[in-house]
Amino acid sequence: MVLSGYEYLLMFTIICILVPVLGLVLSKFLSPNTYNPAGRTSYESGCEPIGGAWIQFNIRYYMFALAFVIFDVETVFLYPWAVAFSQLGLLAFVEALIFIAILVLGLVYAWRKGALEWS
Repeated sequence: MVLSGYEYLLMFTIICILVPVLGLVLSKFLSPNTYNPAGRTSYESGCEPIGGAWIQFNIRYYMFALAFVIFDVETVFLYPWAVAFSQLGLLAFVEALIFIAILVLGLVYAWRKGALEWS
């Protein structure tokens, strides 16, 4: 076989495709098909909804969420680097410092623009 050693990758890919497809198919067959007006309302902590669900939110909510996602992604990229730190050497350390410096510059920019102000 030409692709020997890739059997596990193929199995993993098939499982990754089948799990969401199976979930969608099962939810289609197992979900109730009756119409309930209460099921179509927006969820507001058990209270009766006031107004429509399609209202405009302030851009600050999105900016705050984007800042959180950016620094959350930073953690995702730095974790493998921290695990393999002893094998990577000085060059990888300098690259990580440059990466963190760019993110700090982004944080300073967001801070000065007021993107982190909640009020």
